[in-house]
Amino acid sequence: MAEPKNLNDLLYETLKDIYFAEKQILSALPKMAEAAQSPDLKEAFETHEGQTETHVARLEEVFELIGKPVQQKTCNAILGIIEEGKEVMADFEGTDALDAGLLAGAQAVEHYEISRYGTMVTWAKRLGMDEVADLLAQTLDEEEITDQLLSEIAETTVNAEAAAA
Repeated sequence: MAEPKNLNDLLYETLKDIYFAEKQILSALPKMAEAAQSPDLKEAFETHEGQTETHVARLEEVFELIGKPVQQKTCNAILGIIEEGKEVMADFEGTDALDAGLLAGAQAVEHYEISRYGTMVTWAKRLGMDEVADLLAQTLDEEEITDQLLSEIAETTVNAEAAAA
């Protein structure tokens, strides 16, 4: 009979999920940067692409620290958010509302990541995995900063330009 699953197992499953998500985000960000009309939004997407590469490397380090193989598990949530972003790019291409839609999609991604990383930091601390918690917290901090930057871009330019059109 199989042993019952525990918090260690849940952490590992969630790591596989967010690893998949980060890889998907890495593929989507260049397309979003290319589609963005606002120079600030384009720059934010390009900067976050570099950060996301670091997030992937950190996750690989976490897998090593917990002694588990680096694996991906399909994350239907991120696939849905990315699909919505593709629809926005297609439906609003060439319009003043495109950047507002891209930005909203990017924030949906950030909020998903903030939720996942926050949860994993809490679990890692509970499990006494301080080094794992520290690595995940670094990424959490970066995701929160990106979300704040996107909010600032939305509030100062992108939404106003979309509304004025």
